[in-house]
Amino acid sequence: MSTMPAAFVGHGSPMNTLETNRFTNAWSEFARSFETPRAILAISAHWYINATAVTSMAHPRVIHDFYGFPQELFDFDYPVLGDEKLAQHVGDIVDPVWVGLDDETWGIDHGTWSVLAHMYPDADVPVVQLAIDASKPIEYHLDLGARLAPLRDEGVLIIGSGNVVHNLRAIEWRSPDQGFDWAQRFDDDTRAQLLSDPSQLAQLTGSDDYRLAAPTPDHFLPLAYIAGLASVGAGDVTTFADGCTMGSLSMTSYAV
Repeated sequence: MSTMPAAFVGHGSPMNTLETNRFTNAWSEFARSFETPRAILAISAHWYINATAVTSMAHPRVIHDFYGFPQELFDFDYPVLGDEKLAQHVGDIVDPVWVGLDDETWGIDHGTWSVLAHMYPDADVPVVQLAIDASKPIEYHLDLGARLAPLRDEGVLIIGSGNVVHNLRAIEWRSPDQGFDWAQRFDDDTRAQLLSDPSQLAQLTGSDDYRLAAPTPDHFLPLAYIAGLASVGAGDVTTFADGCTMGSLSMTSYAV
């Protein structure tokens, strides 16, 4: 099996699970551009805890971690298998970084399944989800992403799911295809950094626009794992979807 790509996907609203739009079409087209992976390691903004851990259960539960959406979304199921051996292997390859095995508390949240529902609608590729350690600086996540690089030669697709710009308090519902000036500027600055030197992604956190784009870092940090992979010569960075929506969300997605 050839080396798998890695990707950061701007997942946006959970409603993307049920909708067909230019972003969900881009996710589907991306998945069709390479052979089916043997497994997926997903880093979702929505498993943000004070530890690094991976799901290790055989049948991860589908977590509906939101409220106020239609019942159809709460009824959505993505009955994918887990991969205990892969979970254990993740801990081995990033050693001496400690990675806990979670066989009961989490599962897969909408940051993961809202995207995979379009990439692999048959839920036929095993999924392991990696927690984001909220207690660590961005440099830790860049380093951990780089340590995950060997998985790609083993047929594992690595996906980071979040949003480059994610400020829910500033959302403008009447602007579905536009971003505020600061949101678009930060999205552009992030693209320029990833295309020129992904190892220096942390520089972006010092800008005034970052404070608006990422009032909490949970949705931005999945990008650090993909930047870390790119920084160790894992391949060129390209975009396969771009654009802001509702003023304060970026849907830009990157592949390595």
